[in-house]
Amino acid sequence: MKQIKCLFLTFFAFFLIVGCGPAETPEETPADDDTTPAEDVGDQSVTFGMTPWTSTIPPTTIAMLILEDMGFEVNQIEADAGGVYTGLSRGDIDAFMDAWLPDMHASYMEQFGDNIDSTSISYPDGELGWVVPTYVEEVNSIEDLKGNEDLFGGEMYGIEEGAGMTMTSGEMIDEFDLDLQYVASSEGGMLAQVARQIGAERPVLFLGWRPHPMFVDYDLKVLEGQDDFFATSEVHVLTNIDFKDRVPEAYEFLSNWSIDVGDIEQMIVEIDNGRSAEEVAREWMENNQDKVAEMKGE
Repeated sequence: MKQIKCLFLTFFAFFLIVGCGPAETPEETPADDDTTPAEDVGDQSVTFGMTPWTSTIPPTTIAMLILEDMGFEVNQIEADAGGVYTGLSRGDIDAFMDAWLPDMHASYMEQFGDNIDSTSISYPDGELGWVVPTYVEEVNSIEDLKGNEDLFGGEMYGIEEGAGMTMTSGEMIDEFDLDLQYVASSEGGMLAQVARQIGAERPVLFLGWRPHPMFVDYDLKVLEGQDDFFATSEVHVLTNIDFKDRVPEAYEFLSNWSIDVGDIEQMIVEIDNGRSAEEVAREWMENNQDKVAEMKGE
């Protein structure tokens, strides 16, 4: 992406690793020789945190391109969630586009929230939980599974042992007294089994979450009645507490930010199929000019 640079000092990477433990070492992208360093740009510089999740890439790329078009110098720092929240709290990172609240990232907000502003809701339907194809008409809720376990061969497909969603699924099986065996696998292994079952139009029960390409590839429904286990999250845009005063125009744009979860999923599919994130983001911007103008306050 032209003119996008990851500019930060070596001592930040050291303190990020020491302070966050599992945080990834931020990667630095060298600046072009004919551009002005971010330090000289002052209040026209905006730095985004970028986690390694597929859901983070499309909205962050779009926001960076729009701000660049508005005349801002945009940078990114790559780190895991802990590193991003630490950077936000310190002011080394200005904005993060993929915060799952109130539950999934609650521990980060408890630790760092005093220095972080919840600026806008990117989309309100970050769902996760047990899902089935829509053609399984007999089952619409977790309670409907009781007595219908044989429809699925007594199996529930999920991801690897030790994952939070796996442990929660075990609790659900016990809580609802379901005659199901949780079949643990990798995400790819789970989806391969799902593809075989759906290809034959057989009932299949498995773990799902949005945004994810599975909701583009298949007609799925998240089963009702599991909010006590898998609560739907709102995906928020977060900024450093001082960002509003330091860069008010950029903050105003991010405060107006919103995007449809289906658009995120479609862009993830296109990026996975080999298109560049910038190309996909530019196409979204061209197809949603009214929305872009609204977010820019035009």
